Amino acid sequence: MHVRVLGEFEVRRAGADLTPSAPKLRQVFALLAVEANRAVRTDQLIEELWEDRPPLSAVTTLQTYIYQLRKLLGWPATTGPDVGTGTRQVALRTTPGGYVLDLPEGALDAVEFEDLAVLGRSQLMKGCFEEAAGTLRQALELWNGRAFGAISPGPLLHAQLVRLEELRKLALDHRIEADLRLGRHMDLIGELSTLTAQQPTHEGFQAKLMLSLYRAGRRAEALQAYQRARTALAGELGLEPSAELRRLHQAILSADPALDAPAGAACPSPAVATRRQPNQLPLDTGRLVGREQALDEVRRALTEHDRDTPVVALTVGAPGSGKSAFAVHAAHRVRGDYPDGVLFARLQRPDGSVVPSAQVLGDFLCALGLGPGGPGVSLEEMQTAFRNWTARRRLLVVLDDVVETEQINALMPSAGCAVIASSRRLLSHPAVLITTRTAPLEDETSQCMLVDVLGADRVREDSAGLGELVKLSGGLPMTLRAAASLLQLRPHWPIAKLLARARGDVRRIPPATTDAPNITDSVARSFRLLSSKEQTAFRAVAATAEPCVSAAAAAELLGVDEAEAELLLEDLVEFQLAEAEDVDGAGAFRYSIRAPFRTVAPSLTASSC
Repeated sequence: MHVRVLGEFEVRRAGADLTPSAPKLRQVFALLAVEANRAVRTDQLIEELWEDRPPLSAVTTLQTYIYQLRKLLGWPATTGPDVGTGTRQVALRTTPGGYVLDLPEGALDAVEFEDLAVLGRSQLMKGCFEEAAGTLRQALELWNGRAFGAISPGPLLHAQLVRLEELRKLALDHRIEADLRLGRHMDLIGELSTLTAQQPTHEGFQAKLMLSLYRAGRRAEALQAYQRARTALAGELGLEPSAELRRLHQAILSADPALDAPAGAACPSPAVATRRQPNQLPLDTGRLVGREQALDEVRRALTEHDRDTPVVALTVGAPGSGKSAFAVHAAHRVRGDYPDGVLFARLQRPDGSVVPSAQVLGDFLCALGLGPGGPGVSLEEMQTAFRNWTARRRLLVVLDDVVETEQINALMPSAGCAVIASSRRLLSHPAVLITTRTAPLEDETSQCMLVDVLGADRVREDSAGLGELVKLSGGLPMTLRAAASLLQLRPHWPIAKLLARARGDVRRIPPATTDAPNITDSVARSFRLLSSKEQTAFRAVAATAEPCVSAAAAAELLGVDEAEAELLLEDLVEFQLAEAEDVDGAGAFRYSIRAPFRTVAPSLTASSC
């Protein structure tokens, strides 16, 4: 049996998936698994499931869960270690005051990760940098998303989640340190740029990015990285950089020779970079409710094509529909078919501006160990270097928030490689093999997503509020996830309490995390891509009382002829800000804008573009 907790929670035996489907059963099993071979007291399990509000029947209900787990997994009620052979057998045993899940060595990925992380740290401390880098990379590859995946953790599982995440960060820090000691600063720049963007107040990652840039001959960029770190620390925490970061900054200013790469650690060749398999892919988000069939179609398209040409899988979705999460999740599913690594880039900044293709391609070349682009290197020269390198390999490129097809052209690898691209507008490109639409979720699927996070028991207590919350969200995973996150943090709140706070306005529901995008910013990023006439049309249609409008009605509303009105409405559909429905089957379309977008529209002005 193998139990995976470093990602989507999964239990497998002899190739069969035995993962419990009920949220409470998964919660019980996850806690027993992470404490494998140690007794978990009954009161601890009750605290995990119900915190400080257990029902009167808590003990009986827990016993029922244990019975259901044993029945599901085909275990007898009392089976201990095999005394004769000394080999531990898989069993869920009852002990005085609790339960023990017996698992053999190597059955739990979290234990394997911790053992490898300890070994890697020991190798690093002994100066065995090559071995340390390999061991720690092997440890980190066991992760496939957030620990425990979509399980809604109680206090004990949450503590384990925090502990494992901190160990992951420490192992990642040690692995990057080992790579720096080996002179792999060129390879690290792309990865560290992503890490510092995701965690701008992590001074360890910021320092390593500054050092990598400096060693790569990019001192000005290293100093800019320090200023970004300083701004983030002051803005988010009200702190100045640590003494260590300030000393590094001063050393870069004075070109201190102590910062130079270790003797003998020359910039690696492309062949060496190939063996290290750059992986810039963000962490997976866990299970995506309602997207299973689409994910399977993308997986088949990227793993079963003939590879005579580079293939592109395009994901298109409205603001907040989860297109970026879909692209990242799909990439995690297929990355095993692309052994030469994964490159990742976001092509639109938070302010809506487009990242130049030359900048992205320069970062890709650095990650591959080919050296950065520079003022004297043209985009065409960088493209040639990139395609020559990828011509002999199988590489996966993930492009998030593609704005126009020219970006795909500029960043296209050679035959045998693949691209997963996400976009907030419909695009047409000859290399696109499959286009997936991350449409807003249907009501039933939206409810399943909330049940998956909050648990059936809690949702069942407020079915009316559940329907209202789904309606308010407009079926957008971003707003559903934000609502579910807030309710997780307020376990004493009924759904009606959140609805009363929102008062029909999704903007009053805070994002799931401090660095997560909110619906206003996401819609604004699409709005900035529109022309001034398209912006006017969006705001005007969003302000109408009617749920949908015809081209004729829009023409009257906008003061233009019907043909121009229809063209503007179709442009909004192209940018996923409106939806079209053929009411009579003859092309008499009516156009609608989803409720969350209508709410946001009044705050958007031409100055947003």
